[in-house]
Amino acid sequence: MQRSFAVALLVLAVLQGAPTTAQENSFVPVSAAMLRNPDPADWLMWRRTFDSWGYSPLDEIHTRNVALLEIVWSMPLDEAPSQEGIPLVYDGVLYFPGPLDTTYALDAATGDQIWQYRRKLPEDVGRYIPFPHTNRNLGIYGRLIIDNSSDDYVYAIDAVTGELAWETRVLDYRVNSSKQGSGPLIVDGRAISGRHCATQGGPDACVITAHDALTGRELWRIRTIPRPGEPGGDSWGDVPDDKRWQVGSWMVPSYDPELDLVYIGTSVTAPAPKYMLGGNDKTYLYHNSTLALDPATGAMAWHYQHAVDHWDLDHAYERILLDAAVAPDPAEVPWINPRLRSGEMRRVVTGIPGKTGVVYTLDRLTGEFLWARPTVMQNVIAAIDGATGRAEIAAEALFTGPGETVFVCPSSNGGKNWPAGAYSPRTGTMYFPMANTCMNSSSIADVATPDMTYAIDNETVIAPGKDMVGAIYGISATTGKTTWRYEQRAGVMGLLATGGDLIFVGDVAGKLLALGATTGRPLWEIDLGSPVSGHPVTFAVDGRQYVAVSTGRANLTGSLARLTPDAQARGSDNMLVVLALPDL
Repeated sequence: MQRSFAVALLVLAVLQGAPTTAQENSFVPVSAAMLRNPDPADWLMWRRTFDSWGYSPLDEIHTRNVALLEIVWSMPLDEAPSQEGIPLVYDGVLYFPGPLDTTYALDAATGDQIWQYRRKLPEDVGRYIPFPHTNRNLGIYGRLIIDNSSDDYVYAIDAVTGELAWETRVLDYRVNSSKQGSGPLIVDGRAISGRHCATQGGPDACVITAHDALTGRELWRIRTIPRPGEPGGDSWGDVPDDKRWQVGSWMVPSYDPELDLVYIGTSVTAPAPKYMLGGNDKTYLYHNSTLALDPATGAMAWHYQHAVDHWDLDHAYERILLDAAVAPDPAEVPWINPRLRSGEMRRVVTGIPGKTGVVYTLDRLTGEFLWARPTVMQNVIAAIDGATGRAEIAAEALFTGPGETVFVCPSSNGGKNWPAGAYSPRTGTMYFPMANTCMNSSSIADVATPDMTYAIDNETVIAPGKDMVGAIYGISATTGKTTWRYEQRAGVMGLLATGGDLIFVGDVAGKLLALGATTGRPLWEIDLGSPVSGHPVTFAVDGRQYVAVSTGRANLTGSLARLTPDAQARGSDNMLVVLALPDL
């Protein structure tokens, strides 16, 4: 009798999605070693691996059978004006960061819910944090799922039970307002993350932090804006500390375990036009830079500033880490370090880190500039000194006072934005989602106030001579040459590269596409009905390969879609969609 009752309770717990003791006992904690070398079946972090390749070796789905791909399950997400979530998959369980700090644990093969955690948020958070709904990614360590909250906490959920394990306040959102739209990267048991700091929050909101992933104890924090008198502080001239605003670091870092360095990018200042700060001749560290940090202490090993930004052309995006022969082709790469020996092997940090659409390749041990090249139309960087890596800003693009309008390419939507590129070791090619956009940018003030934020007014247009907004570039990581380019009317979003020689990409018109990694030729597409606002990922359960992606509203999808009213999605539902080949 007692045994039958116990069995009934167990069956009921399984049917209701509650974790059982067997499930708890079978969970293998995720170690630092597993994060460094993840199982091909899993997707354990933002771009799957520390090097931000966005690549999976899975190859069951390939160029010859991708046309058979079909939806196997889907799930509606909370309605919210911003949905950009990316799944994390471990041992057959899919963890998803939904809008408004809602986290789901689902059977990755069936979509059956295991648990749901819904964080209770203050009613006034939207008064201080712009678009607090955004929740891009999760971290995993031990048996904890780790995220950053809309109200400026870092917190952990038990991966088996869905219960809150710990939470630690990073900032008081009413005092040092900061949007935490991305989750952390977990490096040797440290949850490392930056944030997008609001002007009202002052410079103390602009911090990168590390917390103990098991306990939530803060380990270190550094500001991205140096104080007067600190190293780099003089680059702001005589701007007082409380007027140094909004150098954000709001996307997920990369990490090199051998060099033990974390790489993270930063954004524009507020205001953007530098005549409103200390003048156009200053550099305002550490905005629009790549920072190389010691993950144990936060100490800066080196920094490289990509460009002094007057137009909101952030450089906060993914950094791709490679060991590669460096042989830039002068026919397509105009800016090359004269000391570089063509073909030498280097540890590099590369990719398109910012909205200008310029590819930069740096030595990732020292930050030495190696080479750079433009992609989409850009007119803000006139030249880069190959010997120093210093960018010369085009004089005609600079503001010198209020009421001026300049024509700038790309627009503040970006030649590239936060949707990440990918790299395939099979082809030696980097792939980037781009947009052919420009803007009429106007300076609107003489003296900035926090409520102005950037103090510019931008009107976005399609780049001259183009009618296709979306573009994907394949670029050789060795030579910098364009291997192929694909263009389409609708704007494109984040990429996934696979061992099946496929590049998956979603667009703002609601399509998910697969392109050949070697040719750029479209091989398959499906209409998901809503803008593809998240990044595709792929994983395997019991040997079967799946592709997952989320749809819904996002600031970027809306901005790009407005440029192509003839190429719109049928709806805007926030959804999680999982696809696979037919189970024959």
